Amino acid sequence: MNAFSKYGSAILTIIFFMSGAAKLASLDFELQAFERWGYPLWFMYLVGFIEVSGAVVLLIKPLRAIAAAGLSLFMIGPIVTHVLHAEWGMMGVALVLMLFAGWVAWQWRNMVSLAFLIK
Repeated sequence: MNAFSKYGSAILTIIFFMSGAAKLASLDFELQAFERWGYPLWFMYLVGFIEVSGAVVLLIKPLRAIAAAGLSLFMIGPIVTHVLHAEWGMMGVALVLMLFAGWVAWQWRNMVSLAFLIK
């Protein structure tokens, strides 16, 4: 595994943690975005919780690939939202993040182990 694979998961962790924390902290730009999209406030908190939780699980090496794959699939929602609202720049960002998470999942696929949960 090369250095970019190791640092890639750290970068992904930071991105999802910060994005989720912004939602959980109810920052104005997040409130405005969810209102513009017509989503309820509770949904913003759910998305923030999923993003922060995913970031935390990315820190657990045996679960890193599973978390990254889950976050990659999770990004389908933001991509669809941005397409529906013609936010092409943000759709591109979401797509890159989805592909990046998928790449991290692929890079860490051989490290998946649930044995530590079964003890």
